[in-house]
Amino acid sequence: MQEENSSNFSCFSPVGYKQRVSYFYQGEGEIADYYYGPGHPMKPQRLKLTHQLILSYNLFRKMDVFRPSLATSEDLAKFHDAEYVDFLQTITKHNSANFELQMHQFNIGESTDCPIFEGMFDYSCSHAGATIDAAIRLNRNETDIAINWTGGLHHAKKSEASGFCYINDIVLGILELLKYHPRVLYIDIDIHHGDGVEEAFYNTDRVMTLSFHKYGDFFPGSGGIEDMGNERGKYFSVNFPLLEGMDDKSFDR
Repeated sequence: MQEENSSNFSCFSPVGYKQRVSYFYQGEGEIADYYYGPGHPMKPQRLKLTHQLILSYNLFRKMDVFRPSLATSEDLAKFHDAEYVDFLQTITKHNSANFELQMHQFNIGESTDCPIFEGMFDYSCSHAGATIDAAIRLNRNETDIAINWTGGLHHAKKSEASGFCYINDIVLGILELLKYHPRVLYIDIDIHHGDGVEEAFYNTDRVMTLSFHKYGDFFPGSGGIEDMGNERGKYFSVNFPLLEGMDDKSFDR
């Protein structure tokens, strides 16, 4: 995440300027140990492997390393519906039978790609807190680049889980940036369309969302080139839908 109006972009930095990099990591035995369930493709354990690479290559010596705070329910409710946040905080595997209607309403449960698992709410607060902390450091001009490998859960909607994502930390981070900056450019290079972020800012001209993604018979099925935003946000949603097999040479044609 990097602020829009920073005078320290690498292409504009004075010769010899060393960019300040902040890296947020929750610590061993925490976020990497959450488990979506057997056979589920989302594996937070990969975060531990990523962190080990950072240690092995001594990259941490070139960064300021921070243990992020947990986002609060009030933080989450700055974007997400309060009823949805309360549900996430309440639901467990043991009491899920009492929440069948809400599980269907919020797209959570074993019949979806967003299962209920132990520590689900704390997991969501952890990655959201790291992104919010990153945005705050950018706002205070305490860093030029802020890294949160645990974040990027771009499918979560205001009142709905989707695509392994329960809380949209990206939207929360952008909202924090907007406290100090008139506009934010969000660039998404995940293979899936960043539908949750686009939807959140579809009607505003303060956030431009730019998504490069695989398109066609592929989740989430949105992000066509004709999706450009609405009302004041028209032309502020930009999509690059790419078909299966697209490469540099084919794109140049």
